[in-house]
Amino acid sequence: MRISLILITIVFLFSCEARKEAVRKKVDSLSQSQKPDQLSKNVTVIFADSNFTKAVLTAKQARVFKAKNVTYLDSSVNVEFMSKYTNKRMSILTSDSAQIDDLTKDMIAMGNVIVISDSTGLKLETSVLEWSNIRQKIYSNQFVRITTANELILGYGFESNPNLSNYKIMKVSGIQRIR
Repeated sequence: MRISLILITIVFLFSCEARKEAVRKKVDSLSQSQKPDQLSKNVTVIFADSNFTKAVLTAKQARVFKAKNVTYLDSSVNVEFMSKYTNKRMSILTSDSAQIDDLTKDMIAMGNVIVISDSTGLKLETSVLEWSNIRQKIYSNQFVRITTANELILGYGFESNPNLSNYKIMKVSGIQRIR
């Protein structure tokens, strides 16, 4: 009885090790195929059009996947939107991470997204915010919280120019006056 119990235990342990090894090989092959073409730390990217700087992006890490035409910004993302006329910062966006379409230059900022306008003082908070490069607009279909000098506006769906001077909320769910 004891010997058969020992044999069953040994067979069980070997089969578990074989399964673990198969899973380990599968994970290794996945990570090999998912390795970025480029990996950069403490990144600064300047988006320019002719002699005009449109935006300055910084992040702690960037991973570029050429076959997918996508760049992932993994942590501490900051984007400063610049004015074409004054060459000064109009607003700043911060987020936990972001994804950039390398062909269109569209961006999706994710996780604790905050945009603050230098000119209006308006503050936007949401979980996901997208940038359309062709339209030069930021937008979200998620819950948004907007703080102005005298009110707090809550809602779902948002669209604006980069400096937040011309925005609209698709579905307002609450407004609170601030004194």
